[in-house]
Amino acid sequence: MIPAKLAQFATSLVVFTLVCVASGANSAPKRPNIVFIFSDDHAYQAISAYGDSRHLNETPNIDRLGKEGMRFDRCLVTNSICGPCRATVLTGKYSHLNGIFNNSGNRFDGSQVTMPKLMQAAGYQTAMIGKWHLVSDPTGFNFWQILPGQGVYYNPPMIRNGERIKTEGYVTDIITDTALDWMKQRDKAKPFLLMCHHKAPHREWEPNLKNLGSDGDRKYAEPETLFDDYSGRGKAEHSQDMMIKQTMTDKDMKLVPPPQLTPEQRKAWDAYYDPRNEAYRKANPQGDDLIHWRYQRYMHDYLATIKSVDESVGRILKYLEDEGLADNTIVVYSSDQGFYLGEHGWFDKRWIFEESLRTPLLVRWPGVIKPGSVNKDIVSNVDFAETFLEAAGAPASPEMQGHSLVPVMRGATPADWRKSFYYHYYEHPAVHQVARHYGVVTDRYKLVYFYEPEFNYWELFDLEKDPHELRSVYGNGEYADVQKKLETELNRLRVELKLPDKDPPASVLPVKDRKPD
Repeated sequence: MIPAKLAQFATSLVVFTLVCVASGANSAPKRPNIVFIFSDDHAYQAISAYGDSRHLNETPNIDRLGKEGMRFDRCLVTNSICGPCRATVLTGKYSHLNGIFNNSGNRFDGSQVTMPKLMQAAGYQTAMIGKWHLVSDPTGFNFWQILPGQGVYYNPPMIRNGERIKTEGYVTDIITDTALDWMKQRDKAKPFLLMCHHKAPHREWEPNLKNLGSDGDRKYAEPETLFDDYSGRGKAEHSQDMMIKQTMTDKDMKLVPPPQLTPEQRKAWDAYYDPRNEAYRKANPQGDDLIHWRYQRYMHDYLATIKSVDESVGRILKYLEDEGLADNTIVVYSSDQGFYLGEHGWFDKRWIFEESLRTPLLVRWPGVIKPGSVNKDIVSNVDFAETFLEAAGAPASPEMQGHSLVPVMRGATPADWRKSFYYHYYEHPAVHQVARHYGVVTDRYKLVYFYEPEFNYWELFDLEKDPHELRSVYGNGEYADVQKKLETELNRLRVELKLPDKDPPASVLPVKDRKPD
């Protein structure tokens, strides 16, 4: 028997589709196009609009979206790892309902209701270009061209509508070129949804060769917590394996070249890295000096890949302006999750802690969003699907667990907007050895439970007094009332979101898949 909500949704969708068809392209209200630019592991600290104290880089094109639209300062992800975040964007559901708990052990079920399918039903053309990372082929798209798995930075193989193809060049440029070509060839009588998903700046953060020397060998400011010793926290923080000190490889550090380079590309690579690598080997840094050196090399490469992403955003914005599409196109920039840029001595993501949990979100919607707006409400990637659907005038599925951001973008955050947020990370044991945990986040506090038997402990952080999350105050009598309220709220959220008492078997990563992502 079909649940009442789903039956009502199905009826609404049929009626809406018939109205779209009957009204015709000429008489129907002009619905906005949506360009969703999604990068991989782009830390908000590496977007100049967010004002990181280190002033790591300039991202003028991404910043434009905030200046001409809205910058969200508290966009949180449901499960800070690539595949699960992508599944959440597509479905508007948490991992336990969309079926993607980890990066390699799950295959996305493309038969489930997704936002792109609903956009198609509403008369939109849809395209998915770039990093997919969900194993199964994309569904709900009129056109797709994706990277197999993680993809590679140079001369990446791709899959176009099921056919494997070869490409030559730098992955960010290729994804951008393909996105622009698709927009040029689209049916101009219909609105469109373009999902332009970049590989960059994912590990091993390999730059476009033209940008190798773009920072002039600048020395980057270090984070305050680069040499964190994890005192004041528990076993999980001490037993992880994602440290600049010990986890980074020669490939991460560009001490060996990537195998995909052509002879001409290899020549440019060697011209830049060989003399710098020789100087490194001659100096032979050890201990803290090695950490300093690795951090600098990491920042050079990671930020150089972002330079190409920012250039891509600029190219897309220029196309929209040149074609007279800018005024009726919503442009969204975000990342699948946050990322550590040396904070706590780490790289990567996964944790409920700030640098991992928070992801950038900047949106331009001319005529709707007041230029230069800054929003500090708790929003999430679980909200993206319902937001796009409401903007398109299409009904959302009742299975979706987020909330449309359209009223927030209009500057009228609903009075009952969320004040707390549920987070859940599953991928352990696996690469980086970050323990399974879940928790609740508010504007000031964070309660987290590391629930595997070998850990089995709680932490509580006061972000106002301890913004770097260095000292758990769980069990501290001064926070007894706060702790009790957060525990109650955590239980409420788990019930509301339909969390099972035990993790499903699908959340366990097979041994063969416990490898770098």
